[in-house]
Amino acid sequence: MTTLHKGANLAVGATSVRAVLCWSAGPGVPDVDASALLLTAAGRVRSDDDFVFYNQPRHASGAVRHLGKQPGADTIGVDLGTLEPGIERVVLCASADGGTFGQVPGLHLRLLDAVSAAELARFDMDAGPETAFLSGELYRRAGVWKFRAVGQGYASGLAGLARDFGITVDEEPRPAAPRPAAPVAPSPTVPAPVVWPAPAPAAPEPPPPPPAPTVRMAKGEEQLPPAVRELLSLRKQQVAVSLRKQGVTTLTARVVLVLDASGSMAGHYTRGTVAGVAERMAAVAAQLDDDGQMQAWTFATNPARLPDLEIGELPAWLRLHVRVGQIGLFGRRKPPKGLVPGQVDMRAVGIGNEEQKVIAQVRAFVRDPPVPAPTLVLFFSDGGVYRNAEIERELREAVEEPLFWQFIGLGRAQYGVLEYFDTLPGRRVDNVGFFAVDDIDRLPDPELYDRLLSEFPSWVRAARAAGILR
Repeated sequence: MTTLHKGANLAVGATSVRAVLCWSAGPGVPDVDASALLLTAAGRVRSDDDFVFYNQPRHASGAVRHLGKQPGADTIGVDLGTLEPGIERVVLCASADGGTFGQVPGLHLRLLDAVSAAELARFDMDAGPETAFLSGELYRRAGVWKFRAVGQGYASGLAGLARDFGITVDEEPRPAAPRPAAPVAPSPTVPAPVVWPAPAPAAPEPPPPPPAPTVRMAKGEEQLPPAVRELLSLRKQQVAVSLRKQGVTTLTARVVLVLDASGSMAGHYTRGTVAGVAERMAAVAAQLDDDGQMQAWTFATNPARLPDLEIGELPAWLRLHVRVGQIGLFGRRKPPKGLVPGQVDMRAVGIGNEEQKVIAQVRAFVRDPPVPAPTLVLFFSDGGVYRNAEIERELREAVEEPLFWQFIGLGRAQYGVLEYFDTLPGRRVDNVGFFAVDDIDRLPDPELYDRLLSEFPSWVRAARAAGILR
């Protein structure tokens, strides 16, 4: 059995699994219901039939089933071997009835081998004021099924969660049929009728659509080439949508980008993955802070601050400053050739993994001079972390500082303390988030921004309550 932290993943060797959502039931504890969404590579359902829950307990393919509840547990069964070829992900969801997930003690997910009942993984989750939750997901990568611990709440509730994945949800649904008190086993040839989402009663006029998220115009954005400007605008809209899912309509923050340039990252730079990441992060900075800038660092054995990314000069900045290490294994070091003003000599950065050094530099930057807005640090690494004690010390000292550390793993392993830091006790607020992806190039913008921004708004609220933010 493997204990997973938020954002971690593992290969699933079993062909059929059971995902058991567990909690400590008792007086005053909200009732919890598990559900599942079957998604294509586009991250959407094909129709409402791809939603499996208590009133639609069996997918038409028979591959995903709601197996019923017991006190403190609700189970979804997934037969990975019979999932249709067009289904790339099975997202495991939950809803809280009569309260929020922050009122549900002992919330955790157990992934079991459906044949042997052996526990493959356990994921303990923390939650806040949300009434809907993504606990984890099963996803196909290069023909192999894997499980990822997600642990993301939705302030917009189950209806908002379902709508984001393409389910049709009425604004004023009729009350759903009562949930069954015991497991339901409908006939395999006669599917149970769908009563949720239910059709809304007839009305003279449909309700108005929700207001579109406000998108900021960053300084210098008008200077971008038309195609780049259009893509940036679309991405800013998605950032605004992801924030709205967390109950945030307006938020100003400074964004800092940190890029791993260690030797193992060479392939990510050569393929253009790191440049793509930086371009997508520019949209976060442009939406959260309209000064048209994003501060950036690169690091390996040593850290180096890069010139500020000016939104209006995005293509040139990516070309000049997103660069892999320049290491000569033989011969004496020679002066670099062709460096333009502001470019970092990547030979001085090295090839090792010394995350604690760049963390210390970013902390010093935020302290002098201080600014009233919070700082969001987007920190990309492919693993190989070994300075765990030094990194933990830096991050613990940073708890009282107005910055949130969002670590993103790029597919390797050995993330060390970056992976489990946000589960460590002894901090006034949780100032660290982590998730890892196998192939960030294939991760759609909506999902990437949802994950990037799933914890930052709740940290802002907690930091303000604690007096860390003004």
